[in-house]
Amino acid sequence: MLLLLAEFLQQFYKGFAVFQYLSLRGILGVLTALTLSLCLGPWMIRTLQMRQIGQSVRNDGPQSHLSKSGTPTMGGALILSSIGISTLLWADLSNRYVWVVLLVTLLFGAIGWVDDYRKVIEKNSRGLPSRWKYFWQSVFGLCAAIFLYTTAPSATETTLIVPMLKDVRIPLGIGFVVLTYFVIVGSSNAVNLTDGLDG
Repeated sequence: MLLLLAEFLQQFYKGFAVFQYLSLRGILGVLTALTLSLCLGPWMIRTLQMRQIGQSVRNDGPQSHLSKSGTPTMGGALILSSIGISTLLWADLSNRYVWVVLLVTLLFGAIGWVDDYRKVIEKNSRGLPSRWKYFWQSVFGLCAAIFLYTTAPSATETTLIVPMLKDVRIPLGIGFVVLTYFVIVGSSNAVNLTDGLDG
């Protein structure tokens, strides 16, 4: 949104052209998300504690995890809000990749919300079963991959450029869908494995 405003204001003052630089908008986006998290985080934690919305911990796990019982959960809402607002403010909203990444992030966040809801409200420490998490991740990941493949304006968009080897380009064809699916779902699960009651 602010990029559009800067483009409009450029006709009055050329200095606004600086907002065309992706690096500047990236830095401002990170700072905006950080500021939102730091400002809203304490309020959100207090609100969750007052409403007694906390993680229930299984008794069959490590003893060190039992002390985490009641720790406020649903922090993903804060993270997703910060990312979403910052993206809408600073990203180039005419870029289809921005919308795909934002939508997939929010949809995966919805999976996390359902998982947390089951843990917190329904007091089910296991949350959403893994097979359902993986099913919905696969649906959203495949939809994103197929959309990007079918709407690619040229074969260059579905070509793998090997890092550090500028002349090595591998046309993926339909393999683009497979690779994109694995990157989306794999990245999500890599984060999931390191998340939770790990300190």
